[in-house]
Amino acid sequence: MRAARLIKMVLLLQSRPSMTAAELARELEVSERTVTRDAQALSEAGVPVYADRGRIGGYRLVGGYRTRLTGLARSEAEALFLSGVPGALREMGLEDAASAARLKVSAALLPSLRDASRTAAQRFHLDAPNWFREPETPELLPAVADAVWDDRRITARYRRGSGERRHEVERELEPYGLVLKAGVWYLCARVTGRDSFRVYRIDRFTAVEPREERFERAEDFDLPAFWEERAEQFARSILRAEVVVRLSAEGVRRLPYAVDAGAVREVLEGVAEPRDGEWVTVTLPVESEEVARTQLASLGAEVEVLEPLSLREWFAAEAERLVRLYRG
Repeated sequence: MRAARLIKMVLLLQSRPSMTAAELARELEVSERTVTRDAQALSEAGVPVYADRGRIGGYRLVGGYRTRLTGLARSEAEALFLSGVPGALREMGLEDAASAARLKVSAALLPSLRDASRTAAQRFHLDAPNWFREPETPELLPAVADAVWDDRRITARYRRGSGERRHEVERELEPYGLVLKAGVWYLCARVTGRDSFRVYRIDRFTAVEPREERFERAEDFDLPAFWEERAEQFARSILRAEVVVRLSAEGVRRLPYAVDAGAVREVLEGVAEPRDGEWVTVTLPVESEEVARTQLASLGAEVEVLEPLSLREWFAAEAERLVRLYRG
């Protein structure tokens, strides 16, 4: 514990010209007397810690005692501090490690670049959770994250299905990588003994037990590419129904914001964009008729449903109800 504190004290002094005992005590979460003892211990160990006396005095390192990272431009240093997602690191139990790493980098940078972390943080911020939902950290996420970092097999129990069809399944998994998508954590893993990879929602795990044995990672596994492919497959897999609609020029422009953007690109490929006053007829893949109601209703009078008849009749009845409501 003390050894880690002494290292942190040296790194703090490397990152700043000088620090008072009160500042060091606050950063290290100890008393000023402990800071004095630690400074003495560092000096006895050969670290050139010097104490300036007086009202504006403090501790500093002398003799150019520092390790520098050479070859980093300002833009590179700022990009380095953008690589972490604080909320995600905290949920995985890695906040302390990330903080220590940033401190080490700051201490090693040239003095002219030491404000890189502040300038980057004031210009870019990643808010991963989705709108209108309170993000929840899965209880078993830290255990899964440890296994991912350690290439260690796990025995996991997770829920499958929903309602009366919901049941638990147990699998031995090789956890390859974690993905945070719109505030939801997913695990990309391979069932031990199989070649294919699958995706699991972490919040559906009911138990995770690390195993003694580690697994050898497939060298050709690319987590970003795998996730992109699976995400596209999932988006396509839920589009199990079709509707035929007429769209105005404004409806065509607004369509990608109402339904799956990928499906819209394919549908409109080769279709001439209608001019104002013109309409175009297309067949759209949708998740279901019920989902299509909500999606297409957002287009208002810029869309006319032609098929299926049941959906067209629903829109007609809804339009009549709105007329009665507003005229009344």
